[in-house]
Amino acid sequence: MWRRFTSLPLFFSHLQQVRRADELKICQAFCTEIVKPPVEGESNSRRNIPFVAFVLGGPGSGKGTQCLKIAETFGFDHIGAGDLLRKEMHSDSENGAMIQKLMKEGSIAPSEVTVKLIKKAIESAENRKFLIDGFPRSEENRVAYERIIGAEPNFVLFFDCPEEVMVKRVLNRNEGRVDDNEHTVKERLKVYKAITLPVANHYAKKGKLYKVDGTGTQEEIFERVRPIFASLS
Repeated sequence: MWRRFTSLPLFFSHLQQVRRADELKICQAFCTEIVKPPVEGESNSRRNIPFVAFVLGGPGSGKGTQCLKIAETFGFDHIGAGDLLRKEMHSDSENGAMIQKLMKEGSIAPSEVTVKLIKKAIESAENRKFLIDGFPRSEENRVAYERIIGAEPNFVLFFDCPEEVMVKRVLNRNEGRVDDNEHTVKERLKVYKAITLPVANHYAKKGKLYKVDGTGTQEEIFERVRPIFASLS
């Protein structure tokens, strides 16, 4: 069952169901800007404003897998903040070695570096609907994004999953990543609890957070996600 939060004092609140808008494409409850049919005289630049959903959850919460399913089913581009950083890490850029060191430590890359990579990915895409996976991971990330991009996300999807399940998933996925070992995963979870949950709390207070139970099979989780994105179509 997915949940929409209007406040999150202990990161747990009561359930609310998404109500489909009859005339609007996006529910007013969680949108920064209501998306309406184009009107005569409306500028192309305004219609080209990207629709952005942040996707948050701990390492191993399943957010990456679900992003792939959402992208395929609902036509979003999937931007993985971690994937962008790993690609940059293996490049010859001046930031590559720094990013590699931080990832091995389970630490967060500088906000400006990450946001500029995200901005570049958005600007180079033909699509105007984006899932930004694994970002923002801190309040500093959030503030930097809103300052550099000049907008808030339309909403935030949060996958809630027990720590033991997340650790098991990460250790079993065997993707050869430098940060997929038990010590680093536990350090990442500490960072996640300390600095990522406050980001989710911020958007919950603004009525933009949708919380999804991240346990079960991929298909079971996606059935909890589907109504949220179906309400946009």
